[in-house]
Amino acid sequence: MISQLTQRGALSLLLFLTPAVTPTWYAGSGYYPDESYNEVYAEEVPRAPALDYGVPRWCYTLNIQDGEATCYSPRGGNYHSSLGTRCELSCDQGFRLIGRKSVQCLPSRRWSGTAYCRQMRCHALPFITSGTYTCTNGVLLDSRCDYSCSSGYHLEGDRSRICLEDGRWSGGEPVCVDIDPPKIRCPHSREKMAEPEKLTARVYWDPPLVKDSADGTITRVILRGPEPGSHFPEGEHVIRYTAYDRAYNRASCKFIVKVQVRRCPTLKPPQHGYLTCTSMGDNYGATCEYHCDGGYERQGTPSRVCQSSRQWSGSPPVCTPMKINVNVNSAAGLLDQFYEKQRLLIISAPDPSNRYYKMQSSMLQQSICGLDLRHVTIIELVGQPPQEVGRIREQQLSANIIEELRQFQRLTRSYFNMVLIDKQGIDRERYMEPVTPEEIFTFIDDYLLSNQELIQRQEQRDICE
Repeated sequence: MISQLTQRGALSLLLFLTPAVTPTWYAGSGYYPDESYNEVYAEEVPRAPALDYGVPRWCYTLNIQDGEATCYSPRGGNYHSSLGTRCELSCDQGFRLIGRKSVQCLPSRRWSGTAYCRQMRCHALPFITSGTYTCTNGVLLDSRCDYSCSSGYHLEGDRSRICLEDGRWSGGEPVCVDIDPPKIRCPHSREKMAEPEKLTARVYWDPPLVKDSADGTITRVILRGPEPGSHFPEGEHVIRYTAYDRAYNRASCKFIVKVQVRRCPTLKPPQHGYLTCTSMGDNYGATCEYHCDGGYERQGTPSRVCQSSRQWSGSPPVCTPMKINVNVNSAAGLLDQFYEKQRLLIISAPDPSNRYYKMQSSMLQQSICGLDLRHVTIIELVGQPPQEVGRIREQQLSANIIEELRQFQRLTRSYFNMVLIDKQGIDRERYMEPVTPEEIFTFIDDYLLSNQELIQRQEQRDICE
């Protein structure tokens, strides 16, 4: 049988040899080492060797790289490659045996099988998003890979993984999660004075500085409050910004916009008069005009302005009883004194005993307060020339003035008649018989009062009661 195996040719036995050791071989045995591949090849030989169990090295001595061969020979412990020797093959730690675990030296001077030790490895770990890892020994057995995340990210999962004997990594793949909120810095708080004649100030500011600590991406910034360049009323206003990153983390900041209004001391209305002011009446740039009640006229500065120094310009005027100059040359000169100051109610009667005249005079004398509130002055033209009388209160008018007034206002001496003239000198209503003061007041209140007079009337509604 040995002869048949020898004639059939030798089968290759792959044995890994230690590179530093050059195997010994016998000339003419038909075996030689291939140093480049650490393999032992057998070539056909012309004749079969005689079997001899006493030859110490019938087969080549086994030297497995990164492993060990434990051999048992029929000839004893000193024989490791004699005919019939059986060797158990094993690998160093970190290596895996590929091939036969046990081989025997055959009569063909070959070992019964091939084997080699391959270094144990795990697959290369994939990189994780926004993170990395470092390994102690690459992908080799027992190599430990430690994970870390980029700035702004937090590691969730296993921080380390170890290459195991079965070629798998321990644990599971971690992830880097963005849990850090963005960094946001708002503008500084600011204070501004309201503009002249206004209670507001226009305030501008730069947008906040926003930076994401992770990937640098800010998805949106929300403003809670008025936009830059808006008009802010007096007081403190909180402006808040909120920034969001890609992971929906958010951060907020705020600052204060404070608007101040320069104010002057509150003005008091003059005695027998009132004030009309622009804006709020006491803020910087506001103008207040002084007005006098009916029968009074202003003496002094007509208006005052609130200055940036928080003081009023000028000095307050006073309201003095209106002085009517009846010693004028014409009716026009008389009427000019009432222009934009007083309304006139001119009463004409043929004589003092006229029933309508006496009735009208009696009613008006009981309503002097209401007439004064509505700035009405009464002029009476009574009688026939040369005994005709014209008067304003106790002041007598000349005959020439009486005649001109009758002609201007088309007032006859033949019967009782009255005319109501507004502050612009325009004829607004005529009466041919007596009317109650309430009718006159209603007409004036409904048609002749200015806006400011309406306000005054609301404030003084019950003053005459």
